[in-house]
Amino acid sequence: MIFGQALAHYDPLTSKSEPWSTAQAEEYYGLKRWGGGHFSVDEEGCVCAHPAGDHRRIRLMDVIEEAAEAGLHPPLTIRIQDLLRHRVELLAGAFTQAIKDEKYSGTYRGVFPIKVNQLREVVEEIIDAGKPFNFGLEAGSKPELLIALALSEQSGKLLICNGYKDEAYIRLALLGTRLGREVILVIEQPSEADSIIRLSQEMGITPNVGIRLKLHSHGEGKWRNSSGDEAKFGLSIREVMDTVKKLNKAGLSESLKLVHFHIGSQVTDILAIKRAVTEGARYYCELRKLGHPVRYLDVGGGLGIDYDGSRSNFESSMNYSLPEYARDVVYNIKKVCDDAGEDEPDILSESGRALVAPHSVLVLEVVDRIAKIPEGKVPRPGKKRNTVIKDMLHTLEEGANYSQLERFHDAQQKREEAASLFSLGYMDLETTAKAENLYWRICDDIRNNLRRDGYIPEELEDLDTLLAEQYVCNFSVFQSLLDHWALGQLFPVAPLHRLREEPGTEATLVDITCDSDGKIAKFTDLEDVRPTLRLHDFTPGQPYYLGVFLVGAYQDIMGDLHNLFGRVNEVHVFLEDDEEDGFYIEETIDGFRTNEILDLIQYKESDLIRRMKAQIDAAIKNDEVKPREGVRLLNLYTDQLKEKTYLDTRDTKRPKRKRS
Repeated sequence: MIFGQALAHYDPLTSKSEPWSTAQAEEYYGLKRWGGGHFSVDEEGCVCAHPAGDHRRIRLMDVIEEAAEAGLHPPLTIRIQDLLRHRVELLAGAFTQAIKDEKYSGTYRGVFPIKVNQLREVVEEIIDAGKPFNFGLEAGSKPELLIALALSEQSGKLLICNGYKDEAYIRLALLGTRLGREVILVIEQPSEADSIIRLSQEMGITPNVGIRLKLHSHGEGKWRNSSGDEAKFGLSIREVMDTVKKLNKAGLSESLKLVHFHIGSQVTDILAIKRAVTEGARYYCELRKLGHPVRYLDVGGGLGIDYDGSRSNFESSMNYSLPEYARDVVYNIKKVCDDAGEDEPDILSESGRALVAPHSVLVLEVVDRIAKIPEGKVPRPGKKRNTVIKDMLHTLEEGANYSQLERFHDAQQKREEAASLFSLGYMDLETTAKAENLYWRICDDIRNNLRRDGYIPEELEDLDTLLAEQYVCNFSVFQSLLDHWALGQLFPVAPLHRLREEPGTEATLVDITCDSDGKIAKFTDLEDVRPTLRLHDFTPGQPYYLGVFLVGAYQDIMGDLHNLFGRVNEVHVFLEDDEEDGFYIEETIDGFRTNEILDLIQYKESDLIRRMKAQIDAAIKNDEVKPREGVRLLNLYTDQLKEKTYLDTRDTKRPKRKRS
């Protein structure tokens, strides 16, 4: 195995390493692989977004600076709104081309599942972009249904209703039908059929009904159990037949308009999609033969995002392209329908992740570093000539005489010896600290020698991880990247500037929460996970920004309030039509302030101030605090209630960079 492979390009003809370049930065951080043509590095070493997939670009550092002028500092979410529109066009275009190529008689209509990102500007942008393609919406709860009904006039009038349904949910859906919207109530539990039949008769409204299937076919990846016998939603074959009989008995056989299945989010293997589509199409044909005028086949979600750029069936990737996905869906439905002699359905898909994940970038600012390798002079044995320190110095300074593995074993032995002597009271604190200092210096020297050698023993393969620094970033994993913490979801991470400089520090990222799990210690690699990421040296007082990419799906809504940090600042960015590299910030959204967060958990600002004032008044009365100081203390407390929850880095001196 190659260890800590040098980043500078080695030319075998000249036996020299070429200078670091922005092209190497794009390769190391994977922008060309996972970026899908939407991200690049410019000549100044800054990351740029290409919302329309063409030459036009938005430099993210310029967005950060303009946001700062409006008082919005990292942690900061940048929403690239034009990228949402482009993703809608790519998805619709792929299906349009596949339908044309296969001479398919049905049409395609995308449906955006609101649960993937319920934020108003995201939903409205997708609706607007989807108008030429008759995009609809999908709701999975009463609050989402209320949103979808209000927006249904603009969203092609098609509304798919999934999720658990009580009477209020069903009544709301029937209200939409009464207003002329194409609202389809998808039966996902056997009991829902009875409620829909009873309430539709009570309200005098003929419902549009769909059936969600519990397929035998499984998905692939983290969410593979969304289908099959253990699935939370869907009807078995027996339950499908029971439901059909109930509809027939109620005189609603004509109401069955849709067959739906879902085999999981982020399906990694195209073969799983092919199997599911074929099975779903068979259900469609059989229900048509039973006399039900089924019009739609909804293939659900599952269209993946290539988070690591490997184009493989690794769980952070997918082994197919968007055009291939569309072709396979269209082809397999057509084949089943042709064999059965049935008309081809209109195809619906609920590809939420594929639409919204790329548009959002989380900007993190590094505020501190935690290093293991000591700085300063190498410690000496001192007057007592401690043998442990003497032996460790020998291991450090006479490394050429021993193998690197032998040096590592010697250093480990002496470190353990020092710890035992300290515990037993035979070594003082200062000498033990010297031993610890020398241990890390020896490990660093071994690593540097191994990088020159290229090949290392298996036991030393994790030395980079052992020596990695921790870069402290001003954010909360639990708020902004919950899927990473809870599910191990990998997101691409890269510096947003300084990419003309060669990075030399192996690092992990830690957040500012009081939780040891608040970290990013797994990073995307080709069909693998790397435990560290190579970053630039961090200098206190000099801004260093990192971007976490492809975070537009689920993370905004699923984030929790661990340590009460709350939502981060946010800017919505659009391309400027009359400038090649121009942009404008269309909307800014302040992150939560402390009093807003506290109010969510039933702490009223006025009550907290009253309680604090009582304590300060008591201290003044007892002559522990002077009245003037008491006023200052209360003002400090009151002012902080109105401040943002994250670390305040505004006082850091930041050099201004001219925008090009």
